[in-house]
Amino acid sequence: MTALVRYRLTTLLLSQRYLAPLLLFTALVTVLTSNDTGPLTATHAAAGLAMLLAATWLTTTLAGLDDPPHRAVLTAATGGHRRLVTGTVLAALTACLPLTALGLVLPLLVGSHSPTGADLLLGAEAQLTCACTGATVGLLTARPVVRRQGHGLLLALALLLVLTLGKGLPPVNLLLTRLSGHHRSADLVGSTALLLALAVALLGAAAVAAHAVAVRRD
Repeated sequence: MTALVRYRLTTLLLSQRYLAPLLLFTALVTVLTSNDTGPLTATHAAAGLAMLLAATWLTTTLAGLDDPPHRAVLTAATGGHRRLVTGTVLAALTACLPLTALGLVLPLLVGSHSPTGADLLLGAEAQLTCACTGATVGLLTARPVVRRQGHGLLLALALLLVLTLGKGLPPVNLLLTRLSGHHRSADLVGSTALLLALAVALLGAAAVAAHAVAVRRD
């Protein structure tokens, strides 16, 4: 599995298709947190929203890197659809880890904050929650689940709007609402960990669905 994840990430790097989501993430975090002197919880909300978009983009890109003939060869070489889907998910989450670090450090550079351990832990939890949710959206809107790229884009936009604007909808809207309405990170670490667990469960369900579709269509 390690070799497969390394291969997927290497292919992504060589294709340079990681640049657009990376620039989007960096630009959003910089603009939304520049000269910010308020509570870090609101900053984490901005970084989480940027991570949601970037993770969706990265996962869609990774899932759609291969054309059908190459995908068939890769599936056979890796031992089946399940391993290929799992490798794609792990590669997407691995790609999100540097963004998580950037999302924690960049607001401290462009704003004025004195972070505590609870602040950094909450920020990591928030971004990983949004990363897992974005990966879920990416899996469900990319090949082989959605074969047409235009249809996948429209579906991804619709799902992202529902997840961010659906009042009280976990994990994303509920997370962003809590982060925007509270000023003490220590009070939110526990509840955010539960939302992260929910996001991981949703990603697992999406991987199962993507595997089932791949087995039926390929």
